[in-house]
Amino acid sequence: MSAPAIGVLGGSGFYDLPGVTELETIEVETPFGRPSDALTIGQLAGRRVVFLPRHGRGHRLSPTEVNTRANLHALKQLGATHVVSVSAVGSLREAIAPGDIVIPRQFIDRTVARPATFFGDGVVAHVSLADPVCMRLGDVLVGAARSQAERVHAAATYVCIEGPQFGTRAESEMMRAWGGDVVGMTNLPEARLAREAELCYATLALPSDYDCWRPREEVTVTDALAVLRANVATAQRILSGALAALDPATPCSCQRSLDHALVTPAAAIGPAARERLALLLARRLGAAH
Repeated sequence: MSAPAIGVLGGSGFYDLPGVTELETIEVETPFGRPSDALTIGQLAGRRVVFLPRHGRGHRLSPTEVNTRANLHALKQLGATHVVSVSAVGSLREAIAPGDIVIPRQFIDRTVARPATFFGDGVVAHVSLADPVCMRLGDVLVGAARSQAERVHAAATYVCIEGPQFGTRAESEMMRAWGGDVVGMTNLPEARLAREAELCYATLALPSDYDCWRPREEVTVTDALAVLRANVATAQRILSGALAALDPATPCSCQRSLDHALVTPAAAIGPAARERLALLLARRLGAAH
């Protein structure tokens, strides 16, 4: 088992965080296939940090094509206990402007074409997602954000759509009526799978546009990328501060989420399932013997 680490899911530009040293790139295989790309391990303020570009270097994978199970499993293989997801989003609220910083605390899932669980095929588990974000990790991100940015939203609801198209105006208004604050295409099933993998998970969300609910507003990739590029330095400073403040060895209830979730008795789990889920169930199956 690797030493405790903090995982970062985001663009490849985040490898260049100020203070990151001893960079090493590693190819990883998982029981759920290959992750989006090679993983990069570094040191920051005495912490091991593992970076993974969610869409692959060169942004080659659409949201639907991202193998989220492999990504999170690979991070855990390399010792991650906490995962920070850096994500572009659209704003569903006038008060959340492009360039602001948002720390979502709730999610609404509108994805339809992505594997959303590590379990099945002989093993049943029902984890709790009432509070899908690690509150302590979320609070660390808020503290780091407030030290670097003027406008920080410490709580929000993130609606995840399938994509890759942006939504219609009717869909945008529907998401607002549901109580959504921002909309994106990547953070589910990430949050679901992180909880199943007993990983602390939180999101640093970067609004790039107002989605299309606003009168005369239409989302374009060109405009959204321009806002993101302008905000990347601030996001890097926030991430650096949060990583330095986190101790990946600190225990958390998120890391025991399978204690009351695993329904299948250990004796009923067959060899193939044991092999596939060995990393995720090591603590539970070890306790059963």
